[in-house]
Amino acid sequence: MSKHSKEDILALAEKSHVKFVRLQFTDILGIVKNVAIPVSQLEKALNDEIMFDGSSIEGFTRIEESDMNLRPDRDTWTTFPWRPREQATARMICDVYRYDGQPFEGDPRFVLKKVLSEASEMGYKVNVGPECEFFLFRITDTGEPTTRTHDKAGYFDLAPIDKGEDARRDIVLTLEEMGFEIEASHHEVAAGQHEIDFKYDDALTTADRVATLKFVTKTIASLHGLHATFMPKPIFGINGSGMHTHVSLFKDGRNAFYDPNGQYQLSETALHFIGGVLEHCPAITAIANPLVNSYKRLVPGYEAPVYIAWSAHNRSSLIRVPVSREKGTRMELRSPDPSCNPYLTLAVVIRAGLDGIKRKIQPPASIDKNIYDMTYEQRKALGIRSLPASLAEAIDALTQDPLIAETLGDHIYSHFVRAKRIESDIYRLQVTDWEVKQYLSVF
Repeated sequence: MSKHSKEDILALAEKSHVKFVRLQFTDILGIVKNVAIPVSQLEKALNDEIMFDGSSIEGFTRIEESDMNLRPDRDTWTTFPWRPREQATARMICDVYRYDGQPFEGDPRFVLKKVLSEASEMGYKVNVGPECEFFLFRITDTGEPTTRTHDKAGYFDLAPIDKGEDARRDIVLTLEEMGFEIEASHHEVAAGQHEIDFKYDDALTTADRVATLKFVTKTIASLHGLHATFMPKPIFGINGSGMHTHVSLFKDGRNAFYDPNGQYQLSETALHFIGGVLEHCPAITAIANPLVNSYKRLVPGYEAPVYIAWSAHNRSSLIRVPVSREKGTRMELRSPDPSCNPYLTLAVVIRAGLDGIKRKIQPPASIDKNIYDMTYEQRKALGIRSLPASLAEAIDALTQDPLIAETLGDHIYSHFVRAKRIESDIYRLQVTDWEVKQYLSVF
């Protein structure tokens, strides 16, 4: 149930001098799209009467089924602070429907809503808090992005070393004006790398905010003459960007993951949820790490998770449980990267955890030693598997996991697998500079 009525939105538009409204949605790759309308058409939009051609949107629909309907979520209304105040631009995030009034099964937001409905039927509210990392790079005189960093700073460094501080500050201020509660922002480990963390919320709101954060970050960075990228591993030899994702379940107003008498003060619900995510994580990886480039980050030596394990203590595991307890009890999945579609990623992670609860999947023992220091034989003795090492392997894992495929639905599953197999095959056919330098003069 929306907190705002149609009349509320019309009044807000008039008060804020709005002239244009962007009706936003995402394709299956997580790219934000929009249809811009003049404010004179806002009431029509609020009556769910705006149609658009979906045949050109990645993974949406065939040409003969192209008429799609945008239905705004009134609670996502906000104005863009960087646009003129007297001729303001606003936006609302939309759900996508077919012309016959049925939800479009290819809408990633619909997929997440279905999973959250299942959680609600089990009595759970799902809260999620992400940690979004990104790089700020210089651009050329013609506006093309480079991989030249704008600073030589490191973890938690300050200006003047961190020359991106002004850009990051303006990104944070913009997000706050748009309703975000920012908890922290700082320079990350690699030169040119940054992180902005906003307060956890229900999973749908969080997915909307991740999508919003990405396009706002790019927009504000460009105003500073910089290019923001959420590409997972843009530079060889330094840390890549992740999107560590914190998840908790609440039931009857209490954290369902907390049990003061349980091992590590974790409830059976928490352990089963973790067990479910661990069981399905090879298939989840295809969604949470959807690019060929994602697997350049998921390698040992750069703090990214590689091995399928969980821990109540150390950060070398795929899943860790931060030290906070009671209301703060949660699991942190460390593998997703910020190139992922946030709606689909949260959908498959939550569905896997709910499967663990339903089937009472017990996770293996917590691994409290640094897994990176273990030999292959030591990991094998403990039953520690590895994440898929390439996009092709991850897609193979997805095709072998009926639950994750079912979560995506036939439409998104088939379009996603086909698109990613093509991407993987195109990459496999490339001849890289490294190969030429390594082999040309030797063989």
